[in-house]
Amino acid sequence: MTRWLVTGAGGMLGQDLVLRLRRSGADVIALDRGHLDITDRAATAAALAQARPGVVVNCAGWNAVDDAEAKEDQALAVNGGGPAHLAAACAGLGARLIQPSTDYVFSGTASAPYGEADEPAPQTAYGRTKLAGERAVLAAMPDGGYVLRTAWLFGAHGPSFVTAMVRAEATRDTVAVVDDQHGQPTWTADLAGQIQLLAQSAAPPGIYHASSSGQTTWFGLARAIFELLGADPDRVTPTSTDALARPARRPGYSVLSHARWISAGLPPPPGWQHALRRAFPEIVAAERRRSASPPG
Repeated sequence: MTRWLVTGAGGMLGQDLVLRLRRSGADVIALDRGHLDITDRAATAAALAQARPGVVVNCAGWNAVDDAEAKEDQALAVNGGGPAHLAAACAGLGARLIQPSTDYVFSGTASAPYGEADEPAPQTAYGRTKLAGERAVLAAMPDGGYVLRTAWLFGAHGPSFVTAMVRAEATRDTVAVVDDQHGQPTWTADLAGQIQLLAQSAAPPGIYHASSSGQTTWFGLARAIFELLGADPDRVTPTSTDALARPARRPGYSVLSHARWISAGLPPPPGWQHALRRAFPEIVAAERRRSASPPG
């Protein structure tokens, strides 16, 4: 039986992946940041040498997009250095490494879905650091490294745009949401399934896109959330990216093509609306539990 090792196991994707693998009967070692800091090369090598996994999935990462603008060196240590350390250790053991990445590696100015072979052109510190991680994995592991780009993640085990809109519906009369950014809302439980499928397939190493199918805007997603809550979607009003100034530039177009995924014989990713409907009861229940918990 293949042994899996999941880093960043306490995060939103990490929790869903570990849960899915354990439910399938897999042998899983789950390491959160308290158990393994991937920026520590020696500790990373030692942890993998002790565990001797067949597949490593790096769910650890610096995902604070705006904070990365002022702390790029720190973000690079996690998003670039961490994957490099894991790749070196995996290469030495003959293990495969799956490195989730992001739509932010592209410029966000396209008008058609980005393909796996399209040239990256990150416009933010976050995107640059994630691209560094991609390149480190592929350079060190040409025969066993997989980069899995995704986008607009949401799930029950952490904060996301979806949980923010569930909270906003309960506390605000109206909410203004940008309608000029286009992307693919992706449920972390679906992404966990895609990771497992990829690892168990004969797909060649390299870059794959693993977002939901279809596309929408943040405004369209917010309206869909309000509808699932039984609320009036007209309480969501459109605004522009420029009206909501943020330290990091947001991509205007983050839609990813799944051509290489499908050409590898893997099933097409589910549509974002279907994913949202399936995820929603769990997300709402988790958000209500958090809201009911006493502070501290």
